[in-house]
Amino acid sequence: MNPSTTFDPDRVRAITLDLDDTLWPTWPTIARAEAALQKWLTENAPATAALCAAPGALREVRTHMNTHRPDLAHDMSALRRESIRLVLCRAGDDPALAEPAFEVFFAERQRVEFFDDALPALEFLASRFPVVAVSNGNADVHRVGIGRHFRGAVSARSLGVGKPDRRIFDAAAATAGVAPQAVLHVGDDAHLDGVGALNAGMQVAWVNREGHSWEHAPHQPHLTVRELRSLCELLGR
Repeated sequence: MNPSTTFDPDRVRAITLDLDDTLWPTWPTIARAEAALQKWLTENAPATAALCAAPGALREVRTHMNTHRPDLAHDMSALRRESIRLVLCRAGDDPALAEPAFEVFFAERQRVEFFDDALPALEFLASRFPVVAVSNGNADVHRVGIGRHFRGAVSARSLGVGKPDRRIFDAAAATAGVAPQAVLHVGDDAHLDGVGALNAGMQVAWVNREGHSWEHAPHQPHLTVRELRSLCELLGR
């Protein structure tokens, strides 16, 4: 644990908490969800499955959606669903299959494998502070099975803006029932979580599990921790 600027634990009245790559590793989860989706398509829309398996096909679909559907930029679920629908149409399959296909993906996306320190930390934090999830992604704390630890959840999808926009942090503080200055934001992404929350007036605990360098001077996190256990120890003093 590295104090990086003056941290005042007495100011902390609420916790806002990132989800992906803070409580669990994201890309293994996404990889499992995409494999489940591909298996479902192979069984129910084989032409689409073959198209998805073609080299570069999914990258081209992502590029197409980013260009032609900027309205979905903050809604990962809608973006995924409409991407599936696009590929179904291109393959000549029924575009209505996009709904059940997405549900297969989404159900698997909620089956996460927590970092070892995540659940004990959630228990600790929720027993002492209102905790609000803040995410640009589409993990659902209730479907993941941790909803009881949270006062609420604010997402880019629900608000229409994502981190690092300070409006999502302001909304999270309001959900917690405190001013942003009374919040400690905890997250892994130095820019999205760290700089975003600092610009909103929050204190920041940067969860730096891989030992990366902070590259956003003059901004500095109030704390840098390798694991959530260290943060809990500090707050429990």
